[in-house]
Amino acid sequence: MSEPLANPVWHALTTRQRSLAQGDGRARRYREDVSVFWAADELDQGGWDALAELAGPGAHVVLARDRVGEPPPGWTVLGGGTGDQMIATALTATPGAEPRGGIRPLTTGDVGEMLALVELTRPGPFLPGTIELGDYFGVFDGDRLVAMAGERMRLPGYTEISAVCTHPDARGRGLAGALTHHVARRIVDRGETPILHVRRDNHDAIRVYERLGFAVDRSIDFFWLRTPARPA
Repeated sequence: MSEPLANPVWHALTTRQRSLAQGDGRARRYREDVSVFWAADELDQGGWDALAELAGPGAHVVLARDRVGEPPPGWTVLGGGTGDQMIATALTATPGAEPRGGIRPLTTGDVGEMLALVELTRPGPFLPGTIELGDYFGVFDGDRLVAMAGERMRLPGYTEISAVCTHPDARGRGLAGALTHHVARRIVDRGETPILHVRRDNHDAIRVYERLGFAVDRSIDFFWLRTPARPA
């Protein structure tokens, strides 16, 4: 069995987020309205077979783990690449003054605004039910949501920070750093360690996270694949 942070989706779906999982045996997936991610305990032939059985023929599967490797014959890689997993073992002080208007919790009533901000900024997958994964927080200008961050994968001892994004009109105000720190501090106060995942070419975000006390721990592969078609 892999170490938890090397296979975070599997360890989330078989522990703290079991109620949001579909599947049994060696493969799991988040409920389809909640998250795009799937997982197997190990990516040996049995693991790939379990994923194909759970998904069905010609279906899309998104994996996130330390190394996806070459899929078996019949599988098709549709996209993806390698990013970095960062861990905050010691948070720095608050990065600055609290944003004007404050940071407030987001609820299901804010999902429309959240989806619109994600569509504009593309921080990563976010679906109508993603808010069920954890606590989300936002900054508003009047009635408009201009920045947000929240929690995604939860596994023993760790919670992932995700959906960190800022409207183009509000950039340069330190909102991403303030929100990330706010979410991370809550995680630490619960006795857990904050983690996050970031593209390697997102240098601005990496600098923000490093200033907050995050450091790269390992590489993580994110791959979008299609299962084998049903045999003729």
